[in-house]
Amino acid sequence: MFEEEKERYLKKHGFEASCLKAVLFDMDGVLFDSMPNHAYAWSHSVSRFGLHMTPEEAYMHEGRTGGGTINLLAQRYWGRDATEEEKQAIYKAKSELFNQCPEAPQMPGAYALLKKVNADGFTPMVVTGSGQVCLIDRLEHNFPGIFRKELMVTSFDVKYGKPNPEPYLMGMQKAGIRPWEGIVVENAPLGVQAGTAANLFTIAVNTCSLPDQVLLDAGADLLFPSMQALCDNWEEVRNTFSPTASRTGNRENASSDL
Repeated sequence: MFEEEKERYLKKHGFEASCLKAVLFDMDGVLFDSMPNHAYAWSHSVSRFGLHMTPEEAYMHEGRTGGGTINLLAQRYWGRDATEEEKQAIYKAKSELFNQCPEAPQMPGAYALLKKVNADGFTPMVVTGSGQVCLIDRLEHNFPGIFRKELMVTSFDVKYGKPNPEPYLMGMQKAGIRPWEGIVVENAPLGVQAGTAANLFTIAVNTCSLPDQVLLDAGADLLFPSMQALCDNWEEVRNTFSPTASRTGNRENASSDL
C-alpha cells in the first residue's frame, strides 16, 4: 500500500532495500498528549524574564532542546545569546510550571501501536528533545515492558537538539541499525527535519492540528492524521518495510538479525 513512498525514499538516498528492525518514536505529542502543557508552560514562564512566546509558537519549537529554544528567544528580544545561568533559570521556571499542569494522558492509539511493534519483533525506541524527568519516568508506568532505558535518547544525551540529526543518529547508534533499517514517528516539523536529515524514513502524525503541508514541507515521507490512524494502518506499513516479518508473523524470525 505504501510502496510508492518507500521506493521514493530508497531512490532519494540511494538505498537498495529496506529491512525494518527498529521504530524510533518521539515522545511529546506522539506517545503522550503533552504538548498543550508544554505550550502553556513555555508561554507563561518566559514572560517573567522579558521574553515572549505564544502557545502556537511553542508547537513550532517542539523537539528543540530547552536551551536552544531559550537562546532563540534571547537573540530575538535581547539581541544576544542567553548565558548558561539564564538558560538554567528560565528552564527551571518552565519546568516548575509544566509540573503543575494536569498529567498528560497517553496519546490515543499509542499503546496499541507500541504493542504491535513489539509483538512483530521490532525494537521500539524513544528519541525526545525533552528533559522533563516526570514524563520520561512515566514511560514504564504507561507502556510497561516496551522500552529499555539504554535505548532512549533525551536532551541529556545530545549536544544539538532537533532539527539537527544528532538525536536520531545517536538512536541508530544505540540500536545498532542503519538508516534503511529504521522508521521515525514524529509530530512536529523540527522532529521531521531531524529524522529526514538522519536519512531515516519519517512518518508524521499530525496530532497538533498543524496544517498538513507544514509537516510535508519539513520532509515527511508519509503523513497520518493521528496515532490511531497509524496504528490502524500499521500492518500495511510493516508489510511494506519488512515483507519477511509479514510472511512469518513470528517475533523470533522478524528479529533474528537484530
